[in-house]
Amino acid sequence: MSRLRVVFAGTPEFARVALEAIAAAGHDIVLVMSQPDRPAGRGMKLQASPVKQCAVANNWPVAQPRSLRLDGKYPDEASAARDTLLAAGPDVMVVAAYGLILPQWVLDLPAHGCLNIHASLLPRWRGAAPIHRAIEAGDAQTGITIMQMDAGLDTGDMLLREAVDIGSDDNTARLHDRLADLGGKMIVEALSRIGTLTRTPQPAEGVTYANKVEKHEALIDWAQPADAIVRRIRAFDPFPGANSPLDGETVKLWAAHAAGSPEASAAPGTILAVSDAGVAVAAGGSVVNVTELQRPGGKRLPVADFLHGFDLKPGQVFG
Repeated sequence: MSRLRVVFAGTPEFARVALEAIAAAGHDIVLVMSQPDRPAGRGMKLQASPVKQCAVANNWPVAQPRSLRLDGKYPDEASAARDTLLAAGPDVMVVAAYGLILPQWVLDLPAHGCLNIHASLLPRWRGAAPIHRAIEAGDAQTGITIMQMDAGLDTGDMLLREAVDIGSDDNTARLHDRLADLGGKMIVEALSRIGTLTRTPQPAEGVTYANKVEKHEALIDWAQPADAIVRRIRAFDPFPGANSPLDGETVKLWAAHAAGSPEASAAPGTILAVSDAGVAVAAGGSVVNVTELQRPGGKRLPVADFLHGFDLKPGQVFG
């Protein structure tokens, strides 16, 4: 395998795993690009992304432009980034959950173009939140696609594609970790075969878009079927955390399963039964058994522990 000069562009933990895999495979990381530091935590102090933290720990040069559009809102930052990229002289650029659109000048700059690690089986779930949306939709499988980037939103030719089963108890956190490891393995393979991989255009059929997850989506609609509610709870773990109001507090729901049919008279959101095995809640024509919950300012707890500090009773209503 030839040793490549790699520019890596990414921001979250998913991307950090791939960056470390590329470095471990013996390639030269000549530049790391990541989103600017953001306020985080209770003190809202500026915090570097996982990718930047990895770069700093390994003494790799870092660039954090707010935009790469030379005619955009931050032309000086984009121009400086162009100079930095040109000076780096990359053979290839690898992109994973970077968060900035790459204009054509970036796509054209490396000799082998830009490769993207995308966490879905394209063309399904193009866009920002493919892991969340695959679980929420009840997909049986998802996977990783290594794609040759073009100017569209996840529309480039596919180079490698590998499926992963979605288990009935998978949440976004667990599935994310499996896909991050797979993405690291697959991008190393792609780099070892660069220039010889077959480019397969994405089919026009089966295109879906994974819109960014917004906090307001986390509010549970108990009129939905139990299966849909349970999938949303799994999809929104760890972010933003499914929730529902109860007696003036917003309770987060972290784990649940569908559990049969309610009484005909039970309104959606009504607590039907409470035990150490779960809180049974009426949904649309079915029952959701919630097994892990969290009060504001508290820890996420199994239902038996949660009930020690929060007295739930049948007849109370979520939502």
